[in-house]
Amino acid sequence: MSDIHSYSVETPKSSISLSDLKDKTLLFVNVASKCGLTPQYKDLQALHEKYQDKGLIIIGFPCNQFKAQEPGTDDEVLQFCQLNYGVTFPIAKKGDVNGPETQPIWKYLKENSQPPVETIDWNFSKFLVKDGKITWFPARSTKVADVEAAL
Repeated sequence: MSDIHSYSVETPKSSISLSDLKDKTLLFVNVASKCGLTPQYKDLQALHEKYQDKGLIIIGFPCNQFKAQEPGTDDEVLQFCQLNYGVTFPIAKKGDVNGPETQPIWKYLKENSQPPVETIDWNFSKFLVKDGKITWFPARSTKVADVEAAL
């Protein structure tokens, strides 16, 4: 696909067509519930609350590829996010961000980021899509405040 807006995101409850979000700034985050970075959910929720009315859409993508830190089912992940962090932004169905089973949207993000990203390094890596430009924020070195500064 030639454009990020050609994709859809499957959540446990519905499908989000990114074509409906062409005028929005998008933040894609691979998430995990048993990671040292899991408390970033709190900061992501605060960012969501602060900027959702200004056009920011955050989508969490649960991934179990890093030390099996997201073992739950889609419904368990969603429940964990809501109960522990009050998350109201969309959480996608669990999937891979690296390897042969990489979700197509993550393949697109990695290939079209400037510079391109070969491998996601850890949970809570972030891709910001703003004005058609894709920026990668590596997990180990990026806090949510760094992303906010780029908005």
